Amino acid sequence: MLTSWEDPVSNARRPADATPPEPMLAAATRQAMEPSKARVAQLPVPEPHVEVEQGITGLESVEFGAARITVDDKQMINCRADLNQLVPFKYKWAWQKYLDACANHWMPQEINMTADLALWRRPDGLSADERLIIKRNLGFFASADSLVANNLVLAVYRHITNPECRQYLLRQAFEEALHTHAYQYCVESLGLDEAEVFNMYREVPAIHDKAAWAMRFTESLGDPDFHTGTPQNDQRLLRDLIAFYIVFEGIFFYVGFVQVLSMGRRNKMTGCAEQFQYILRDESMHMNFGIDVINQIKIENPHLWTAAFQQEIIEMLREAVLLETRYAADSMPRGVLGLNAKMFEEYLQFIANRRCAQIGLPEQYPGTNNPFPWMSELMDLKKEKNFFETRVTEYQTGGALNWD
Repeated sequence: MLTSWEDPVSNARRPADATPPEPMLAAATRQAMEPSKARVAQLPVPEPHVEVEQGITGLESVEFGAARITVDDKQMINCRADLNQLVPFKYKWAWQKYLDACANHWMPQEINMTADLALWRRPDGLSADERLIIKRNLGFFASADSLVANNLVLAVYRHITNPECRQYLLRQAFEEALHTHAYQYCVESLGLDEAEVFNMYREVPAIHDKAAWAMRFTESLGDPDFHTGTPQNDQRLLRDLIAFYIVFEGIFFYVGFVQVLSMGRRNKMTGCAEQFQYILRDESMHMNFGIDVINQIKIENPHLWTAAFQQEIIEMLREAVLLETRYAADSMPRGVLGLNAKMFEEYLQFIANRRCAQIGLPEQYPGTNNPFPWMSELMDLKKEKNFFETRVTEYQTGGALNWD
C-alpha cells in the first residue's frame, strides 16, 4: 500500500503533457522535483477496482484540493473522513477527558515505599492472609494492565475512527504502561520474587481464568482479517469494547482495588495503597470514556442493539461476576480486614447492576447494596487528600494545580 504526501497514484496517472497542478511553482523548484516525479512514475499503480481501506492511518491517500472536514463528516466507527484532522471536535467530551488525564499525571517513583518495606520485612508485620492479598493483586494487575495496553495499541485504536477519541486512547495506553511500571516498582521495593509475581496468570487458576477470558476478546479485536463495516462485524467490535471497558476494567479490577485500599485505610502497606488509589482513578476515567464510546456507537448504529445482542452481553456480564467472585475467594480464603468473600459477591453484583444501567441494560441482581460505600469516596476526583494524608491526590501537574 502506497503512503506518500505527494499522491503518487495521481502523479503516475497524469499524462506526460498535462499541466502541473501548481502552475506558479518556481523553475528551480520544478527542476529539483523532476527526479522524484520520474521515480514515482515507475511505481506500480493499483488496479482501479482495488479499494483502499480507510480508517487505519488516514494516510492511505492524500487528495490535493479536497474539501475541508466538517463536524458531520466525523463518526465513531466506519468513518471515511481524514483521520489526521483533530478539529473541529465532534465529541468534545473525548477531548475533555484527554485534557483531564493529562492534568492528572503521576509517576510511581514519587510514592514513598519505605514504610511498606519495613512492614513487609517484619515477621509479625502482616498476617499470611494480608501478604497473600498483596502478592495476588500485584500478580493479577501486572498482567492485566499489560494485556489492556496491548489491546488498545494493537486493536482498539485501529477500529475507532475519530481523532479526538484516538487522542485519548494514546493517553490511556501510556497510563496502562504507567500502571505496569507501578506494579513492578512495588515488587522491586518489597523485594518480591519477580518471576513468581509476573507469571501468576499462568500459575494461579483464578488469575489465569480472568486473563484467558479477556484473551478471547483481544484475539478477536486483533485479528488482522477483521474489519468493521458490516452489522455482524460492528456488533463484534461493540461486544469486544464492552468486554474490555465494562467487564475487564469495570468489574475484574474491583476486588483488588477494595482489598489493597482497605489495607491502606488501616495504615498498612500505605505506599502500595497509594499507588492503587491513583491507578483506580485512572481506571475510572478509562471506564467512563469507554462507556461514552459504547453509547455513542449505539446512538449512531441503533440497528446493532438487538434483543439477541443485549442478551449475549447480559450473559457475558453474569459470567464475569462469577469469575471475579471466584477470584475474591481465592485471594481471601478467610475473612480479614473486616472483609470476606460473601461481601465481595454482593459488591460485584452491585457493580454489575451499575454497569448494566450505564449501557442501557436492565439490572441483573435486584436488591443488592454496596457494602463498601467508602470506595465511592476514593473515586471522587475532586477529593483533595487521600486517606493517610500523605499528599494531594488530585496529583495534577504544576501548571494545573489549584491550591484554593
